[in-house]
Amino acid sequence: MIIDTAERLKTTKEYYFSVKLQEVRDLIAQGKDIINVAIGNPDMAPSQATIDALHKYASQPDNHGYQPYRGIPELRMAISKWTKKIYDVSLDANNEILPLIGSKEGITHISLTFLNPGDEVLVPELGYPAYSAVTEMIGGTTVKYPMLERDNWKPDLEALQQKDLSKVKLMWINYPNMPTGARADKQVFVDIIAFAKKNKILICHDNPYSLVLNEDAPVSLLSVPGAMDVAIELNSMSKSHNMAGWRIGWISGAKSYIDAILKIKSNVDSGMFKPIQLAAVEAFSNPESWHIARNEEYKKRRQLVYRLLDTLSCTYDTAQTGMFIWAKVNPLFGSSEKLADWLLYEKNIFITPGFIFGEKGQQYIRVSLCVHRTLLEKVLQRLTDFDLKKI
Repeated sequence: MIIDTAERLKTTKEYYFSVKLQEVRDLIAQGKDIINVAIGNPDMAPSQATIDALHKYASQPDNHGYQPYRGIPELRMAISKWTKKIYDVSLDANNEILPLIGSKEGITHISLTFLNPGDEVLVPELGYPAYSAVTEMIGGTTVKYPMLERDNWKPDLEALQQKDLSKVKLMWINYPNMPTGARADKQVFVDIIAFAKKNKILICHDNPYSLVLNEDAPVSLLSVPGAMDVAIELNSMSKSHNMAGWRIGWISGAKSYIDAILKIKSNVDSGMFKPIQLAAVEAFSNPESWHIARNEEYKKRRQLVYRLLDTLSCTYDTAQTGMFIWAKVNPLFGSSEKLADWLLYEKNIFITPGFIFGEKGQQYIRVSLCVHRTLLEKVLQRLTDFDLKKI
């Protein structure tokens, strides 16, 4: 290169799946029949009405120009109505909702909006790697907070309260949780909001999994009294509506937070393709039967994944929520990375080692339910001769 890269690249690593998927593609190019049970990439299609709407609106010649940075009014109103229906949370469509080109984008926007170099951010010791990566990329400092496995992976707020929190500005939480699949009851959210108020910390709740295999009523952090003062919430259509590649997410929160984030966002993108926004409006009208059918398919796949994990002598909690199963590796394997590499190189099965979500995940793996049942059956066939004692 003719110039040096920025200093931040010395501490910024390429996303694990970006690197590993290239390795998988290389193996496939060598003739290996790799089955990917690692990625949370919904393989089922959006509703037919959603697809038809995209085709309809993309065929109209006046729908191809730049769009408002705040998203079109129809999309914000649809999000507002859907949030009321699903979470019983009332949001002002004009001031308390900001559509995003995927909620992953929102993690960066939020961090750029509120963090200065040296500010501290509380991130779960097991969680989405982007929380830490983005914080460090812009000069912030991550502080890992403990999660109590014995108490369904909830944050250990008592332990946190014993620390010096004077430099902390943001705290990332994610329930239903990824990767553990843990649900958060309303009291956990009440406690988190009280913690935020006491310590003057902005809570950022990432909430994309609440409609996937969730036996409880979906919960929004913003349903807690007083939450709008100290919290914002991310959501997306990727998992709940099978629209991961469409890149449709949003931030909900008080007007002051939304307006501040918009200052960053408006300097980064030029709006979302209008036909995609209009098709998303249609998707929010999916009947309950559509969501039930999606979850029924995931339930069938989950039974096959249980068989897979049983074969590998892994242990897991059957009360998990979301499109993954989080499982503890048998100590005979040594670590999740060792098991993942053995499956990839010996059995042509790509699985996610838990260490990528945090050091505490060294003894865990994560298996995706976004895999057709015929492929999961094929995975089981490849493991018919599996004998843990021979590993």
